[in-house]
Amino acid sequence: MRAWSVLKPGPVAEGGLRLVEKPVPVPGDEELLVRVRACGVCRTDLHVTEGDLPVHRPGVTPGHEVVGVVAGSGAAVRGFAVGERVGVAWLRWTDGTCAYCARGAENLCPASRYTGWDADGGYAEYTTVPAAFAYRLPGGLDDVACAPLLCAGIIGYRALRRAALPPGGRLGLYGFGGSAHLCAQVALAEGATVHVLTRGAAARRLALDLGAASARDAYQMPPEPLDSAILFAPVGDLVPVALRALDRGGVLSIAGIHLSDVPPLRYESELFYEKELRSVTSNTREDGREFLALAARHGVRATTHIYPLSRASDALRDLGQGRFDGAAVLVNDLS
Repeated sequence: MRAWSVLKPGPVAEGGLRLVEKPVPVPGDEELLVRVRACGVCRTDLHVTEGDLPVHRPGVTPGHEVVGVVAGSGAAVRGFAVGERVGVAWLRWTDGTCAYCARGAENLCPASRYTGWDADGGYAEYTTVPAAFAYRLPGGLDDVACAPLLCAGIIGYRALRRAALPPGGRLGLYGFGGSAHLCAQVALAEGATVHVLTRGAAARRLALDLGAASARDAYQMPPEPLDSAILFAPVGDLVPVALRALDRGGVLSIAGIHLSDVPPLRYESELFYEKELRSVTSNTREDGREFLALAARHGVRATTHIYPLSRASDALRDLGQGRFDGAAVLVNDLS
């Protein structure tokens, strides 16, 4: 099969991501073989490709927002049929036995493994996934619409819950890409007032079209104090900016897996009055199931830009340069 491979981590423009020939993977006893139909383009893929995240698997194939159909399975798999549509997300495996897994925090499992980082992902004709970590996808959404839900949507949902937004609260979103514009739809459906703070004019227009109360530059103050905020942009300089925008007792959650260095914080203006700063680490499978059900119930839809899978490097480059709003999705033209 043909697949994209990170041969040398570095800027996408330098050609470290290459389209190569790889063997079709053989599923393990508890795994599904999935024929890829579509794969979302996540900023984490860019971090893996460019080396912001350390290499876990030399030559890894990125991609962890995979929609495909079951093409085969291991001997121990039950409950999945060949031809059934499934989703493959970032969290690939946990040990199920550590203290974190035992208390329902499998996202913190020290032995956890990830699609497109520890194992080859969906920028390929085929991929594999442990059956216990495959998602059954809601009906009524086509492959392109489903793909961004599998990471951008799920992580945005966990970040929203970590932000502890009170009912009817005021939420600030810093950065407004694939994850944020899905998170905003959930928050609005649940009755929040949403203020978007982001650098791109197109992203600000999209925010207002979706129902945000305001959309301003990322370094401006929102029109009112925030009960909660989520930082989606991987820009550490925005941490004190967002903290200053919080009302007393407000919470800032940081959604990304990678963040540039945070400048020194001033206690009195940025942390006092019981403001909280929280990180977000991956997600649990329960987060995924909850979000997919909410997305179906509330009609959450991604704004998508389609690229053929053969142009995955172009999609990543455009993502890094902020050339589109919403989310890019690769459609398999290799098979």
